[in-house]
Amino acid sequence: MQENIWMSVGKPEHRIDALEKASGNIKYLADYSAPGLAHAKLVTSTHAHAKINAVDVTEAWKVSGVRAIVTGDMFPFHIGPILADRPPLAYEKVRYYGEPIAIVVADHEYQAKKAAGLVKVDYEPLPIVNSVKEAFQSGAPLIHENSGQYIKIISNVYPVQGTNIGSHIKIRKGDFITAWENCEVKIKETYSFNLSDHAALEPRCTRVEISPNGKVIVHSTTQSPYTIKKVLNQFFNIEVGNIVVHVPMLGGAFGGKGTVQLEPLAYLASKAVGGKMVKLEYDREEDLITAPCHIGLEATISLGADKNGRLIAGQYNFLIDSGAYTDQAAGITRAMALDCTGPYNIPNVWCDSYCMYTNHPFATSFRGYAHPELTFAVERTMDQLAKNLNIDPIELRKRNIIKPGNTSPTQTVLTANNIGDAEKCMERAKELIQWDQGQRIETNNGKVVTKGISTFWKTSTTATNAQAGAILTFESDGSVNLNCAAIELGQGTKTILAQMAAERLKMELNKVHVTMEVNTQNDPHQWRTVASSTTFLAGRAVMAACDDAISQLKKTAAIAMECSAEDLEVGGGRVYLKPNPEYGIKIEDIALGYKYPNGHTVEGQVVGHGRYVQRHLTPMDKETGFGKPGPWWSVGAQAVEVEWDSKDCTYKILKAVTVLDGGRIINPATATQQMRGGMFLGLSFASHEAFIFDEKGIVQNPQLRTYQIMRFGDQPVEYLVDFVETPAIDGPFGARGIGEYGVIGMAGALANALSSAAEVDLNHLPLIPELIWKTREEKLK
Repeated sequence: MQENIWMSVGKPEHRIDALEKASGNIKYLADYSAPGLAHAKLVTSTHAHAKINAVDVTEAWKVSGVRAIVTGDMFPFHIGPILADRPPLAYEKVRYYGEPIAIVVADHEYQAKKAAGLVKVDYEPLPIVNSVKEAFQSGAPLIHENSGQYIKIISNVYPVQGTNIGSHIKIRKGDFITAWENCEVKIKETYSFNLSDHAALEPRCTRVEISPNGKVIVHSTTQSPYTIKKVLNQFFNIEVGNIVVHVPMLGGAFGGKGTVQLEPLAYLASKAVGGKMVKLEYDREEDLITAPCHIGLEATISLGADKNGRLIAGQYNFLIDSGAYTDQAAGITRAMALDCTGPYNIPNVWCDSYCMYTNHPFATSFRGYAHPELTFAVERTMDQLAKNLNIDPIELRKRNIIKPGNTSPTQTVLTANNIGDAEKCMERAKELIQWDQGQRIETNNGKVVTKGISTFWKTSTTATNAQAGAILTFESDGSVNLNCAAIELGQGTKTILAQMAAERLKMELNKVHVTMEVNTQNDPHQWRTVASSTTFLAGRAVMAACDDAISQLKKTAAIAMECSAEDLEVGGGRVYLKPNPEYGIKIEDIALGYKYPNGHTVEGQVVGHGRYVQRHLTPMDKETGFGKPGPWWSVGAQAVEVEWDSKDCTYKILKAVTVLDGGRIINPATATQQMRGGMFLGLSFASHEAFIFDEKGIVQNPQLRTYQIMRFGDQPVEYLVDFVETPAIDGPFGARGIGEYGVIGMAGALANALSSAAEVDLNHLPLIPELIWKTREEKLK
């Protein structure tokens, strides 16, 4: 018999926003229009690297309806979330193709667009840095001549003056040099891929107005409303209390809406027209090449082992293409270093992770925050090591899998609480992909069916003071309003939080009303909706708010029932005596206080408050990387089965498997959807997606018709998802974060499967048929 008959946690509850979305009633930010709304359009660079000699706006001013034109020299300062190295509008020089140079504000969008096309920029071309290899070379053209003078917003970013290194993060664990000399088996391989896009359905959009009393009111498609407040305060000298940020539900984000770019531009535009509300919306091409994108990478990994495949030493060199500015790529550089080994116990680790400036669009967070990228490289190396040792790839991974009692690359001691069971995930993935039935099968029609495996881990690299808050207000009918600053971007966060509240309060889910829009003036502070941390941070805050509300309910009920609060329990819409449950009072009768028959009322409305802040996290040491960067690691395994045609090197993805240990799974249905969505995204990144640059650094595929993503029919024939549940003691109901994990191992698993099929090492993405053909041809030479 279940102790809690109103149980919500662990049940596949329907998403609370499903009906509104399915019926088309949801209003996204770009849907908004109003009389008097001004529109802004950007003038963007046609060069990837050039001096700006002059910006001529003469003809643009002649367009009817133009109210303001803002250029970079009107705000010649740098901003940035980690390192302040990016001017909102380029001045003196441009550093990537598509970089904003000016903003035109007009009465109507078509007027602003026409005028923007008439702005003339006089350029003096500069040498192009078109890859991280070029950027890293001694004597390479400098993209930032004074990088050592930029203001650090966060202390652990380390630009190197006189180079194109935006930050350098080091891991030094054990004695790598001595251990490497004693390794019996060694392997060294290099991997790479180019920058790509997030390709969210909803392009980025914002509107900003400055009210007569000085309040700056921002509406934005953002994952980080409080970061917007921070940026506007730090760089524009606006008091934090005078900045109000509204966020509706988002039409996807995948990390790309976690940074701040449009909002300062729209603020400058509004200020230029006297505080009038200005809307700035990217079209798809701007969203692809002007907005921040997904990093590129060149990685070199060296692994040393004994003859039985036990890993002894690992060296990792990451050159991260952050594009023209560091933005969140400086944080990604750190995240890639701290989990560099993948989920393997390696006692001696040497890692150098570099954030490199190039003349490419600047990069920001992407779902997985460095982990899909490093996992691709690590898992390909593990497969190649297994081949050299003639050991089954899964067996090699099992011999080295990280477990409680081991330490992470940053020397955090792992426990049963802060890491899940990766070996159990591998065993289940092995079953689902039917590994033992054959890893490489040649069919009668000349095709080859192969399987690839990948294990992964990720800690949520959050700020050491990352936090969330929640407020519960009770209605007169006993229902509850839940307010928090978690952003609903399609991942189902608000449903999960509602389930937690319903479970804690022992009430039906439909009695919990969650406010979908975020308003920073009403909602308590939350760090950001990133890093798979919202269920953990906001979930703990919601639980605390529920406990506060329960305490208030018991106190009021104790007055009404003339008993001790300790004797009471809450559940089923009532507060009742534990030893005698039929004696109680309805919550609706005390939600706004208890009224005596004579009209006197005590206590008043029940308002529950809760908050949670990360605990015991530390920064990483600059020289060794020592520190505790995250609260826990979620681990898992993924597998792919492909059918490959040797005649034309095309392939079909038959199966994609994910097994994740996410602790207690709050909602199995939405968790499965999260994994499937992530698998699709990871396979698309692995098989199709990349920006193509010409020799001048100009993107050649800046539209969805030319930027290739997986489309209908390309997806796996079958998705298989399962969960291992090793509860995290400090997680809400034992949950860990799971939001990003479906994407992390897909590229590695697909590359391993196709490498087996084509019998060549495929170490570069995307895995298009042409690349496979070329790699085979080179091997035959």
